[in-house]
Amino acid sequence: MDMDAFFAAVEEQRRPELRGLPVVIGGSGDPTKRGVVSTASYEARKYGIHSAMPLKTAHKLCPRAVFLPVDYEEYSRVSGIIKGILRGISPVMEDVGIDEAFLDVTGLNATPEEISTEIKKRILEATGITCSIGFGPNKLIAKIASDMQKPDGLTVITTEQDIEDRIWPLPARKLWGVGPKTEARLKGMGIDTIGDLASLPYDRLSAEFGESYGHFLHEASRGVDDSPLVTQWEPRSVSRETTFEVDAGNWQTIARTIAGLAKEVSGDIRQRGYKGRTVTLKVRFSDFKTLTRAMTLGEHTDSYETIRRTAFQCLQKVDLAGKRVRLLGVRVTGLAH
Repeated sequence: MDMDAFFAAVEEQRRPELRGLPVVIGGSGDPTKRGVVSTASYEARKYGIHSAMPLKTAHKLCPRAVFLPVDYEEYSRVSGIIKGILRGISPVMEDVGIDEAFLDVTGLNATPEEISTEIKKRILEATGITCSIGFGPNKLIAKIASDMQKPDGLTVITTEQDIEDRIWPLPARKLWGVGPKTEARLKGMGIDTIGDLASLPYDRLSAEFGESYGHFLHEASRGVDDSPLVTQWEPRSVSRETTFEVDAGNWQTIARTIAGLAKEVSGDIRQRGYKGRTVTLKVRFSDFKTLTRAMTLGEHTDSYETIRRTAFQCLQKVDLAGKRVRLLGVRVTGLAH
């Protein structure tokens, strides 16, 4: 289950006058300032606007778009309602993001269409917004299917013939785990579609991409995926970062920001019931060169003072002379209950 342009849909629901307009959600909502697009409505996407695009670029593509700040508190509230509805359909659910989830409906005595209709009906009644659903024999196929008929779509892939007829014609990039670099390499090999990829022998793929990734591409292109639903997971890290509106060269500004990030991270891990052992400082300069410096503590901690002090010790390993800082981040890893 994948919500349709979720952030924008939530904003349109509480502000109906936005419906039908190109709406862009991101950063502070000011396209003249730094920030990236979190979600764009389908009307905005017609102008080439997409997630992770700089807000300034989005504004150039569509100056008349409505730009709004991200309101995570409201989106999280609505997401909680949606996930509650899904658990009411089946308790075997993998939560993979604020607007997306996998659901195991193997034991339900109903057709995919009946299950889908019920999910869509309950979500629409509770939130006023739509979702798209993909059914398949595994997570890989279901994920691809959920994106095939957006918005408010339903795609059911159940047979090998469905995979050949409907999955194989799709671009290779549609496969989970295939990014822009792999896509470029595949194009260099004359591979454009998932079907093209499926036609390659394993030996060719393993020689080009290595045994592990070659095996994944060989199996995934044929619709094979045995990954289970993960209903409970442990976080590997907790982090916070911020991008300055104007590159910072002032020591007090940098120090104050690091202290603030350390406070947020310590609060996050304490709230979740964890302690961490390794503190990492991330520094990105105005030329986009990025450094990370880490220190591992003798014992786990959730102490703000300890995390702040360790982050500043990491900062001492960074040469700031004559440089301006674009972004700072603090991350704690090695988490334990």
